[in-house]
Amino acid sequence: MGNDDISQALALYVKRRAAADDIQVLEFFRLSGGAIQSNYALTVQCAGGDHPGRLELVVRSDSPSVIAASLSREQEFQVLSVAYDAGVTVPQPLWLCTDTSVIGNVFCVMRRVSGVAAGHKLVKGGVTPAQAKNLTHQLGRELARLHTVRPPDVRLASLPLPPASPVQARINAYRKALDAIPEPHPVLEWSLNWLEQNAPDSNDVVLCHCDFRTGNYMVEDGRLTGVLDWEFAAWSDPYEDLGWLCSKSWRFGADTKEVGGIGDKVDLFQGYASVSGLDVDHGKVLYWEIMGMTRWAIIALQQAQRHLSGEQSSLELALTGRLLPEIEFDLLTQIGELGGI
Repeated sequence: MGNDDISQALALYVKRRAAADDIQVLEFFRLSGGAIQSNYALTVQCAGGDHPGRLELVVRSDSPSVIAASLSREQEFQVLSVAYDAGVTVPQPLWLCTDTSVIGNVFCVMRRVSGVAAGHKLVKGGVTPAQAKNLTHQLGRELARLHTVRPPDVRLASLPLPPASPVQARINAYRKALDAIPEPHPVLEWSLNWLEQNAPDSNDVVLCHCDFRTGNYMVEDGRLTGVLDWEFAAWSDPYEDLGWLCSKSWRFGADTKEVGGIGDKVDLFQGYASVSGLDVDHGKVLYWEIMGMTRWAIIALQQAQRHLSGEQSSLELALTGRLLPEIEFDLLTQIGELGGI
């Protein structure tokens, strides 16, 4: 289907779901990013119905190829709905369409939030120092709200619980994924060994975003307006989200700002504690930063394989694979600083 066909099909779908008397497409375009999912911006003018007036939406569907760790659109929509109900700042989920005859894929529709998500823009003058401090505090509060969701939860019955401790479950999954890569990667094998030998106690399981980082949230006037991209959400250790956000991989060159190139850990931890009532263990965050870098290295390899295999020819995927040496260097450096070498 061409863009015109997709926009018209989506407009008719929204008209039906919004019970509108009439609908007019004002704009429709593909959003940047979305290496794993396809995101479209759709703005319509509704006459009557449940959402009269201008309605700005994001339509999220599958890309031509997927990776195994990604949730289905049905699962992601349910996770987004649960997070919304928990008070997390997310785009309001509106509708899920499992009828593939509409645009050829399952898709979900949510309200579009305003702001900037691009990491390189945010860390290079996108927020003032005062805004950065408040934003970092807000990020901690958002994670703490999300982590109030615990199993069992009938709304998330499709999300499997970790078969062992969350730490060991992650190590096992990353070993399996690395084994599926044709060529050897000794630095990653070594980092997995280090993670296994230095694993902290891990018996707390909560709903985690699992990709909570600069680049996956929107900011406007220094405030977070929406947490995006929930396709990796899972039951896991709450420190997974904290470590991923603080990983050096997501600082976009602003290495002295340990929280996503934006702020300082003290503000993140204070924000988290203000909602959770729990003090954050700094050592566990450092451990999960290493887990996060190991995971990101494996994802980079998987993305490159999607391109090299011909499954989805993409310069973005190919360039992601070229990040591996930098990630491996950061792994060796950080483990060395912790006395692991």
